[in-house]
Amino acid sequence: MRHLPEAPYNENVLVGFNTVDDAGVYKLDEKTALIQTLDFFTPIVDDPYWYGQIAAANSLSDVYAMGGRPLTALNIVCFPCNSDLGILGQIIKGGSEKVQEAGVALLGGHTVQDDEPKYGLSVTGIVNPEKVWQNVGAKPGDKLILTKPLGTGVISTALKKGAAGEEEVKAMTESMAELNKTAAETAAEYTVHACTDVTGFGFLGHLWEMASGSGVTAHVYLSELPLLPGAYDYAKKGYLPGGLVSNLSFLEDKVQMGQGLDSTLFELAADPQTSGGLLLAVPGKEADSLVSALKSERVTAVVVGEITEAKAKSLLVEG
Repeated sequence: MRHLPEAPYNENVLVGFNTVDDAGVYKLDEKTALIQTLDFFTPIVDDPYWYGQIAAANSLSDVYAMGGRPLTALNIVCFPCNSDLGILGQIIKGGSEKVQEAGVALLGGHTVQDDEPKYGLSVTGIVNPEKVWQNVGAKPGDKLILTKPLGTGVISTALKKGAAGEEEVKAMTESMAELNKTAAETAAEYTVHACTDVTGFGFLGHLWEMASGSGVTAHVYLSELPLLPGAYDYAKKGYLPGGLVSNLSFLEDKVQMGQGLDSTLFELAADPQTSGGLLLAVPGKEADSLVSALKSERVTAVVVGEITEAKAKSLLVEG
């Protein structure tokens, strides 16, 4: 899915750019490693304040997905010089407040002129070198837990077409702006064999990376996938983003399909997400307890599949 060159060897680099992990990890000493990441994108919603909130939450998520704690952030801003600076102020305000909510220090940033607004963060965090989560390491017997509902790509496409309802847009916006902080901190009390956040490659795309990189097969229960309000209906009506179609094309020869699958649910499983939830592979014996703990913290938590020994294909999808 993502083809990257070999990184020059450095013994302190625990996670580098020759993997498809969410961030890089550099070991400082036996107890501390740095996590570094950056992300930015064009507006996903009309409201500039909420756009800033979502972009910041999305950037911070990469550190949470590595099992770390974000410490500092820098703004990355692209903005047209002839646009209303009040809009830029609202974007920055939204991002700043989300960074503050995460307990992270915003140190500054960099702005360039561009024809289209873009916003995000460069984030630095820390993690114990012995407790780094990666998107590989899933083991047979693990259960797969997802911590946010799917459907942001489909609903945002319906929004662009003027077809999305106010309540559905509100639910999508609040979900995207939600930090993965609580989910990560709660999961840190359990055994996490593999973790990633679900973003542009969709649930199935990121799970394929996890399963293939771990040398196992992921068995997915489509009917268990949590969905945002309206996502199923909008997908059924054909509001499918281009990224979803690309994701399905990539997955075409990588998935073993069960009988009688709901094609709309399958499409939503490949829907590109913005600021999606964490996808965790944890030992089966700990899964129910973790789900209960997450729900007690008001975090969406659903067992959406399990890990088995490697089969012919890395993904087995059933209804």
